[in-house]
Amino acid sequence: RGIDLAVSEVVTALGKAAKKIKTSEEVAQVGTIAGNGDASVGKMIAEAMQKVGNEGVITVEEAKTAETELEVVEGMQFDRGYLSPYFITNQDKMRVELDEPYVLIHEKKLGNLQALLPVLEAVVQSGKPLLIIAEDVEGEALATLVVNKLRGGLKVAAVKAPGFGDRRKAMLEDIA
Repeated sequence: RGIDLAVSEVVTALGKAAKKIKTSEEVAQVGTIAGNGDASVGKMIAEAMQKVGNEGVITVEEAKTAETELEVVEGMQFDRGYLSPYFITNQDKMRVELDEPYVLIHEKKLGNLQALLPVLEAVVQSGKPLLIIAEDVEGEALATLVVNKLRGGLKVAAVKAPGFGDRRKAMLEDIA
């Protein structure tokens, strides 16, 4: 209990001592400190913050070159690919590209599409593509989606949901 009280006191003290950063220059100053005194890193962090906003995500990755660069990705990107190469729409780039699809998010595995048939029929009627994000799509469900995609009746792609456990649930909520 003593540690909990101490944590509470420290959090309160930090809250009182904290100063809100309002300008891009202030972000650059903090970034410079975080970048071990490198002003170019601070400037790049400020530029990234300006582009993505306060709610955006900034990922720092180690490069294979000596250059430092900023890459902005519009929309959402995650580490999982399509579940079947039959979903590919751009053969040259080996990509699935869907324009303004409906997005179906399911936090469990899909092995059977019986419950989803009304949804799939409505999507076919609309003529819009469908992106399914689920823990996994397997067996009959995957086969049905692939067959319908190949026949041209359903523009669809299925991907595994990103992350694991509680993190996956949080990421699916973010996507939703």
